[in-house]
Amino acid sequence: QVQLVESGGGLVQPGGSLRLSCAASGSIFSIYTMGWYRQAPGKRRELVASITRDGNTNYADSVKGRFTISRDNAKNTVYLQMNSLKLEDTAVYYCNAYIQVVGAIWSQDYWGQGTQVTVSS
Repeated sequence: QVQLVESGGGLVQPGGSLRLSCAASGSIFSIYTMGWYRQAPGKRRELVASITRDGNTNYADSVKGRFTISRDNAKNTVYLQMNSLKLEDTAVYYCNAYIQVVGAIWSQDYWGQGTQVTVSS
């Protein structure tokens, strides 16, 4: 019923920037909190940043001051602007959102397929 599709991943040099996008589509009634998670090889998936519908944000300590999460509610899209990228930022980045579909009483958790971000020289 609902799909989350990430885009914008790729290969970036240390210190560079990258902007990720995640667009939700389907029979959507409302989208609540959206966020970005990442998972590096051999590591657990971790929260990078989240944002509520009214714009309140939360960031992992490791990305504060470097990453900025934002959203466009009219486009059902969440973004992650990543600046001053480091080697340790290399991971698969996943979009996450709590979405209430048309006809449903409550929301449920949805995940995107993931997009690879590689920071390397």
